[in-house]
Amino acid sequence: MPEKAHSDEGLTAEARPATKEDAAILAKLVNMAGDGLPLYLWTKMAEDGEDPWEVGRRRAQREEGSFSYRNAVVLEHGKVIACLIGYPIVPSLPDPDTPAMFVPFNMLEALAVGSWYVNVMATMPEARARGYGSRLLAMADTIAEATGCTGTSLIVSDANTTARHLYESVGYRAIASEPMVKEGWTGAGENWMLMVKP
Repeated sequence: MPEKAHSDEGLTAEARPATKEDAAILAKLVNMAGDGLPLYLWTKMAEDGEDPWEVGRRRAQREEGSFSYRNAVVLEHGKVIACLIGYPIVPSLPDPDTPAMFVPFNMLEALAVGSWYVNVMATMPEARARGYGSRLLAMADTIAEATGCTGTSLIVSDANTTARHLYESVGYRAIASEPMVKEGWTGAGENWMLMVKP
């Protein structure tokens, strides 16, 4: 939705850095943004009898790593209703131990070195269509500029047309794609698309 379509709630939601106490809602939002792929991975990582959601919460509480509360900003209106997680993409050497599912992501990210990567942008279902997505993407632009990045980038499923329309409406353009490696994951789509905004 365009920025002018903000409701009063959209204008008054408070943005703040995430804390460790936000781990549970961050895990939920990350899984929504990832169309169930995070929960699929957490299920594979869980110890015997461990709740996969606990794996997600633990990962959100880490001090380092891409999915860490330290890389997250939340929007709050009585409760957390949306989040943005991202970081600068720095050059890195290919890791031969990378799981096959992640190889397409790594290949696409390598094409966007120097940009600020929007790893996750998600809004709770009851708070959608109120301009939060546009607001979070504008925050990503501001962070990218403040940190000296060359722009912003993100990866989206070719099946997620709603998100792609939003990204295109604020200046993102698709520049590359890689076939998905699904293994046991049943998410929609055939390709991951890299979109960038200089």
